[in-house]
Amino acid sequence: MSDSGEPGDSRSGRQTKVARLIDEYGLEALGPEMERRWTSDGDDRLSLRALADHFNQQLLADRMGEAGMQPLAGETENTYRLLTDDDVGSADRTRTRRRLERNGVDVESLQDDFVTYQAIRSYLRDDRGAEHTTDDRPRTVVEAENIQRLRGRVTTVTEDRLEQLRSGGHVQLGDFRVFAEINVFCEDCGTRYEIEGLLERGGCECSE
Repeated sequence: MSDSGEPGDSRSGRQTKVARLIDEYGLEALGPEMERRWTSDGDDRLSLRALADHFNQQLLADRMGEAGMQPLAGETENTYRLLTDDDVGSADRTRTRRRLERNGVDVESLQDDFVTYQAIRSYLRDDRGAEHTTDDRPRTVVEAENIQRLRGRVTTVTEDRLEQLRSGGHVQLGDFRVFAEINVFCEDCGTRYEIEGLLERGGCECSE
């Protein structure tokens, strides 16, 4: 992975390596996705190292697709692991390289395109002007928002599944609304709270 000359490239009029690869591979949607997942304080936030792996896996998937390999779900991630993980034996790595090469993938040039977390950081900061800042609000407030987002996802998924079942004639259902409630019951003091109320008051009656 060669990342030479990347810091400050955008300021000197040259693209960072990540920006160049996004253009070459036609992965324009990856830029906003990586920025969102790096700056987020929610459950979907990824570290710079995880983003580098994600980016490299997209490059690998693109090359495999061009070679007509049509990887199955999880195959790209496993192939990437076999190519790059230090714990992988040399025999397994060699077999993986040969399989890709037999299908027409130039593994050497692909691995030259792989980027490090420093390259991702340079791209996000220099090209996109992104910065991850720590949320200084109380932890209970932050987690209450995270739980609310999770509950929203559960509600949306449930509504979609019910719509599919109703459309397919599997259930009889008129107009409906879905309510997802999360309650916490403390077995020590015997109190029950909605999760928001528990976090707002800072605990159950045990704390009193």
